[in-house]
Parts: sequence; structure tokens; C-alpha cells
Amino acid sequence: MYPTALTQLARGNPFSAPLFSLQKVEKPPQSLNGQKTRRLAAAATAEEGDSIEFGSQKYFLLCGVGGILSCGTTHTAVVPLDLVKCRLQVDPDKYKSIGNGFALTVKEDGVRGLAKGWAPTFIGYSMQGLCKFGFYEVFKVFYSDLLGEENTYLWRTSLYLAASASAEFFADIALAPMEAVKVRIQTKPGYANNLRQCVPKMFAEEGVWAFYKGVVPLWMRQIPYTMMKFACFERTVELLYKYAVPKPRSECSKSEQLVVTFVAGYIAGVFCAIVSHPADSVVSVLNKESGSTAVQVLKKLGPKGVWKGLVARIIMIGTLTALQWFIYDSVKVYFRLPRPPPPEMPESLKKKLGLTE
Repeated sequence: MYPTALTQLARGNPFSAPLFSLQKVEKPPQSLNGQKTRRLAAAATAEEGDSIEFGSQKYFLLCGVGGILSCGTTHTAVVPLDLVKCRLQVDPDKYKSIGNGFALTVKEDGVRGLAKGWAPTFIGYSMQGLCKFGFYEVFKVFYSDLLGEENTYLWRTSLYLAASASAEFFADIALAPMEAVKVRIQTKPGYANNLRQCVPKMFAEEGVWAFYKGVVPLWMRQIPYTMMKFACFERTVELLYKYAVPKPRSECSKSEQLVVTFVAGYIAGVFCAIVSHPADSVVSVLNKESGSTAVQVLKKLGPKGVWKGLVARIIMIGTLTALQWFIYDSVKVYFRLPRPPPPEMPESLKKKLGLTE
């Protein structure tokens, strides 16, 4: 019998699991120093034959490599859509819609014009991916050790949010210079055609500040985005396996698990685009104009202006996020990194709640 009051309270906790899972609790894996290591959800199943110790320096480094491949390649692949999105945000009088934006860009710059900004995009988002995914894994383990096993399970959504926000803080510092260069190339026709031309010109005009003046708006855009990206993804994976996948995850093949990863990533991406779009509009305008501040740009855009280009961004970010998680999880498969299942309630907590004898 469930103890009614305590059970209902725990069920109502928005940061806990949707329902208690009465499954066999396996002995937690041991880390190199002999202490218990709490594994939190990744997309696919932990299996025998993992080549690297979970939580080791090599594990974190290879997770960073997965972040480079997932973020650098996907953001570069959607440069044409990103370019049109940025132009919709900074010059809505000229660029009326996504289709109109593509047509005008091809008419003025040719098909090659759609690839403007690809180099700073690839470099900037590769560096961001290294920090985003690598530090997320680091902070996830760090905060889990601080909380303890029971609180890690009960407050895992809060842990995902805190770990992803911490990681993104550093990731945006790495991204900011190339993001500023990318936006300047894409939204200021005639200013510069490529990375080699743009960087020295920006430095001569505004100094180092030109590359970091957008870092605060980047934090405003990317930290909520990343918090949603990781927390929503982690919990969506749990829900998909619980309610949508017709068989236990342990019986799913790696390819089936990666399909779940892609679907969960797309769902997370839609929410990411919505929560971070106003700040994205501010960043686009701020990096186009010299001498402006985030507050001035926000006042200029107004409540409606900050939502310009949202549809394009939902399409772009939804696809990006799904592909990023797919690539990241595929890298873990390739390197045979530990990919633990969703967390289960610790045996000690089950006893406290009266769920076991």
C-alpha cells in the first residue's frame, strides 16, 4: 500500500518523475576512486562493453568532441535559413517573409549569397558545442554529487536546468566573437564578404568590444534556450519510452533508440525556439548596428518586433536540435561511451516512501 499523503505530495512535485517506477534497482556503478557515481539520463541504454569510465576526463573530452560535431555541422548546414531569419529580424520592411527573403537574397547576391557567414558559423558553433555538451556532462555529475543520490532523483529536472545553464554561460563566451562576425556579414550588405575581411575591419572600428558586446544578449537568448533544450529533451525521452514506445528500451536496437533521440530532440527544439526568440532578435539587430545597446534595440523593436522571424526560427531550431541530439548520441555509440538509462528511484527512497519492505 502507498502511504497516501506522502505519495501524493511526491507525485505532485513538478521536478520528480511523472509516476513512481517500481523496477529493480541495480547497484550503482563505482567510479575510479571507489565512490558511487550517479548516472543521469542520456538518450540510449547503458550496455556492457563501454570503452571508457563514466565521469572520467576522457569521457568528458569525447562528449565535447560530440558537441563540436553536433553543433558545428548542423548550424553550418542551415546557414541559408539563418541568413534569411536574421534579415527578417533586422530589416522587416525589405524582407517580408521567408520566401521573399530567399528570393531577394538570390536576386541580389546569387545562390552563393545564401552561404554568407558559413565560416564564422562553423568555428563559433563548434566552440560553443564543445563547451555546451562537454561542460553539461561535467556539471551534471558535479551537481549530482552535491545533492546526493535521493535528491538527484527527486530534483533531476532542476539539476538538468542548473547544469545546462552553467555550461551555456561558458559556451556563449566562446561563441560571441564569431556570432558577431556572422551577423555583421549576413545583415550588412557590402560590409564584408568573408571572415578574413570582417574581423580586422570590426577590430579597427570598435576594438575587442565589437566581438563581445553581444555576449549579454547571447546569455539572455542561449541560457533559457539551452535549459529548455536539455531539460525538455531528458524528460521527453523518459516519457516517450514510458508511454509511446511499444517495448522496453532495453529491447530496442541502437537505431530505434536513435529515432527516439531525434523525436525528443525536435520536440525540445520547438520549445527552445519560442523561449529564446526575443533575445535572438535583439542579438541580430545589436550586431548589425554600431554603438547600440541591448536596451536601445529592445525599445526600438517593441513587443511585436521581437517576434519577427519566429516561424523560420522554429523550423531551423527544431531541425537543428533534433539533429544535434542524434549526432551527439551517435558519437557516443561510435566511441562506445556510457549511455545510462533514465534514472530510477533509489532503494533507500523507496523504503522511506513505503514502496518496499
